[in-house]
Amino acid sequence: MLRSKSWVALDGEWRARQGEGNRWAAPASRELGRALQGLNPPHHTRFRRSVGNIFDRRTLGRLRDPVTRSVDEILDGLAQRLRGGEADFAALVAEELPVSAMGLWLGLPRADYPLLRRLTHHQAYAQELLPSASQLALANTATEGLRDYFGALVRDRRENPGDDVVSGWLRTWDELEHGDQEAANEAVYLLTMFLVIAALETTSTLLSGMVWTLDQHPDQLNWLRANPQEIPAAVEEVMRYDAPVHITTRAAAEDTVLAGVPIAKDQLVHTVIASANHDPARTPDAETFDIRRPAGHLSHLAFGGGIHYCIGAGLARLQAHVLLEALVRRFPTLRVSSPPLWEPRVAFRRLTALHVMDH
Repeated sequence: MLRSKSWVALDGEWRARQGEGNRWAAPASRELGRALQGLNPPHHTRFRRSVGNIFDRRTLGRLRDPVTRSVDEILDGLAQRLRGGEADFAALVAEELPVSAMGLWLGLPRADYPLLRRLTHHQAYAQELLPSASQLALANTATEGLRDYFGALVRDRRENPGDDVVSGWLRTWDELEHGDQEAANEAVYLLTMFLVIAALETTSTLLSGMVWTLDQHPDQLNWLRANPQEIPAAVEEVMRYDAPVHITTRAAAEDTVLAGVPIAKDQLVHTVIASANHDPARTPDAETFDIRRPAGHLSHLAFGGGIHYCIGAGLARLQAHVLLEALVRRFPTLRVSSPPLWEPRVAFRRLTALHVMDH
């Protein structure tokens, strides 16, 4: 479904066809239908090509040192808090690193990080399976805040262009829009806004979930400490075993049949990524967490598939690799001291607290 042209993302036209007075008519939902995740070809193709492979090997190579410095600084703060006993890994580390990485890449002021985290958390409700009215209200307000913030960012880079990422996108879109700066500004706003909200929530959950999952398998964590070269494989198994996003949704592009079930055009089907990653036909002994699996059995759908494969997968992996390398080196006795707390979500999961001790 994720790769087939018979199934499409919920774009603006699809959302408009659902009428008024429902979740799809909410401003936050309509805005998602205009961003990269909600686009279908040819619009999706145009947007994706405009940024290219943004986290290619060269870019990730340039980002490794700044991300490593950020990890060291964040873990210094964790170490200081641990001297007093417990510390909340989710708040002190997992929430801080993704916004720091995106801030470094886009050149965002550190003082803005708390605002961006809050707006992202609230906007994520619009992507939930069954958001409540109060959650949609929070998402709508957050969408306004995100437009204000990233709209101002784009205008600033327009007035003060440089060699940064956003200025480069503006130059690209000025050409694509044949000099129509208003249209170019809107396209770059949508790109920047989407990349930030997509990165913060999912990567935070990945980082906390990684620590929680490894803590529940101490024999494998101890093996990893003795074999740190296997950290990339461990991160892949964490994503397979407990993906940050459990559900994604597609609509039928036309009347079709799926696994013997008739599906009408525009009808939704929710794909359960978490279940697919535990498919025993795909992964032997799929219910077992095993970081020593053969490389061919580490495949997963945590980053989706097809044209909507996560555009920020490389940066998410980089953060997980660097953080885990530092944790196994600096905190050999770190342990989770109480079960994690989760926000009651289904699709875009959020781990709100993960208390740890170092003993």
